[in-house]
Amino acid sequence: MKVTFLGTNGWYDTVTGNTCSVLVQSEKYDIIFDAGNGIAKADRYITQKKPVYLFISHLHIDHIAGLHTLVKFRLQQGLHICTQRGTISDLHAFVREPFTVPFSGLPYPSDITGLEEGIQTTLPFIVECLPLVHPAACFGFRLDVDGKVITYCTDTGVCDNAVTLARDADLLITECGLKPGDSSPDWPHLNPQDAIGIANRANAKRLALIHFGAMVYKTLGERKAVQDQFGPLSPGLIVATDDLTIDV
Repeated sequence: MKVTFLGTNGWYDTVTGNTCSVLVQSEKYDIIFDAGNGIAKADRYITQKKPVYLFISHLHIDHIAGLHTLVKFRLQQGLHICTQRGTISDLHAFVREPFTVPFSGLPYPSDITGLEEGIQTTLPFIVECLPLVHPAACFGFRLDVDGKVITYCTDTGVCDNAVTLARDADLLITECGLKPGDSSPDWPHLNPQDAIGIANRANAKRLALIHFGAMVYKTLGERKAVQDQFGPLSPGLIVATDDLTIDV
């Protein structure tokens, strides 16, 4: 299984990268977490011959801005969008004329599945959804496919649900919106120590950091400093950059 970090910035694009989107390539499916502007690069990596499942964590614009690029793809087995049930109408309000091509106008079939808290029963692989700590209603995801467990938790503050979703995961992908030691109680996000703490509590095998705050991490050198400082404390730590691909 391959995981490609299509976009690793939080809030807006800069020279350090695009906003959040992560591609998981399994044997039968191409699975994408979030649709920040990084999603526009997905066709560099996928054949477009497999079904594509897109999981949207929440509707902050840095996680859905790339939806207007869906019209460029030619997905031969269609697109299955998965979002919290209560956000479907808002998603349709965002992806419509005059702003962009609506889902019904895409040049391939698409559908939307409303997700509820807990294990989903209508998908062809195992997915668990739990709410995270964020100003907007936000789901974290635990994906079990091809004998691997991938957990995706962004945006969030420290919470027990993130630990639950990451329990014994082969890869925990979570955010690093804050610099080491910083906190943001009114707008919850994680710093590197927080993320490592969640991974350790969950016994996750490997941790990948994304969603670096665009106003906080202004250079890739600042991300490298996180790798240098915390790599020894978290074996296999991945401080992700755009277009990095790893094997899981």
